[in-house]
Amino acid sequence: MKLYNALSQSIENFTPGNDAVSIYVCGITPYDTTHLGHAFTYTTFDVLIRFLEYKQHSVTYVQNVTDIDDDILRKAKAVNDDWLAVGNRWTRHFIEDLQTLNLRPPDYFPRATEVIAPMIDIIERLLDKGAAYEAGGSVYFYVDAWPEFGQLSRIPKEEMLAVANERGNNPNDPHKQDPLDFVLWQAHAPGEPAWDSPWGPGRPGWHIECSTMAAGLLGNTIDIHGGGSDLIFPHHESEIAQSEAATGEKPFVRFWLHTAMVHHEGEKMSKSLGNLVMARDLLQTWSPDAIRLYLAAHHYRDIWSHSDDELALAEQLAQQLRAAAGASGGDGATFDASTAEAAVIGALDYDLDTPAALVALEKLAGDIITAAAAGQDSGPAQAALIRLSTIFGLRLDAAGPEDRVIAGWHEHLKKF
Repeated sequence: MKLYNALSQSIENFTPGNDAVSIYVCGITPYDTTHLGHAFTYTTFDVLIRFLEYKQHSVTYVQNVTDIDDDILRKAKAVNDDWLAVGNRWTRHFIEDLQTLNLRPPDYFPRATEVIAPMIDIIERLLDKGAAYEAGGSVYFYVDAWPEFGQLSRIPKEEMLAVANERGNNPNDPHKQDPLDFVLWQAHAPGEPAWDSPWGPGRPGWHIECSTMAAGLLGNTIDIHGGGSDLIFPHHESEIAQSEAATGEKPFVRFWLHTAMVHHEGEKMSKSLGNLVMARDLLQTWSPDAIRLYLAAHHYRDIWSHSDDELALAEQLAQQLRAAAGASGGDGATFDASTAEAAVIGALDYDLDTPAALVALEKLAGDIITAAAAGQDSGPAQAALIRLSTIFGLRLDAAGPEDRVIAGWHEHLKKF
């Protein structure tokens, strides 16, 4: 299997570092979900994980919940509600959407507030190594102490600050030695939740949360780490710096995978622009299979725009796949699906080319319908079609999501 590695900016052969493939995907900050961009990211990684399992790999998958963050605190204040209640409510909403879309649940679904003590341990380690400093009750990562900062994003140093400022950085913090230094521990502010620490009460910074959860559950080096491409800088760049500085081990991540942004009405889909398309709204009109096919019809690295016309075509394909899976053949010659199956697998093997794989899957469905109508034995081909459809998380004729999807997400729901 070959995958595009954002670190090398090239397509490389992928083999697991250990017996099980370790995967960490940055989860939601639960205050407004699940929009089409979220759905694109998490269904992409769902297809990847299902494909690895199809190829007989064991997978250990972690997806986190950033349940304490500036965005949640702002949302809670805006709606005059408790920050924890807001986060729990939107996380349940997210889980329900992913269940409906038949996404395999992660093996671990940690919330950031579960790992405060381990975060403090890592921050202390960074202080001991001279990669961080304390000032005014906060702790910051000293970017100049990590000369490789920028290796993932490849943004010139002089351009980094402007991008970081757009994505949560506070360049005017008087306690920073450099405006680009990022916060590891944030001193308590009035009206905010706080936890005890060696530097006084406060809360963790965004970046240290993911490094801690990834290392704690998957080890110091993980196979695949991903999320939306808007996380490359500063979030993933900062994760690399603090993780490798803390452990002394490289690489923190062997393969970085990022999904492209989804556009709508000529702009990147975002809450600030008010052009979000919510998955739950689409599910009022379209089947879960149609939405899965619609999302998979776009390569994960290509920017694309929402289109109701494309959704309608995806619904037609979903109906065709269901018809092919249920077609009644005869006792004539057995229809051979091996070439079609090889085409689907070959496409997915080359950087998860889901659009090409779906073209081959659609052709197989059409050929099965034709063969069955001609009295051929289509049973083995239909079994292959169902196996391949499972990689895309399709239900076909099933009344609901897979049992493991229902059970796994239900277990995670208990924490919220």
